[in-house]
Amino acid sequence: MPIIVNLDVMLAKRKMRSKELAERIGITEQNVSLLKSGKVKGMRFETLEKICEVLECQPGDILVFEPTAKMD
Repeated sequence: MPIIVNLDVMLAKRKMRSKELAERIGITEQNVSLLKSGKVKGMRFETLEKICEVLECQPGDILVFEPTAKMD
């Protein structure tokens, strides 16, 4: 998938555990785990906003677009 989720990197930089993030943004720890693994198909802007607020970062710090190589 060309969208890479770097939530685990941001959590490490902020020295925060998934459990604390989940509590502070109001979602389950399991959903944070799914976000970290990139196994979600989408994310609400409201959730992204809360994550950025808590981690004091920009959406681009969490989500990165990496295009796949084109096959001819």
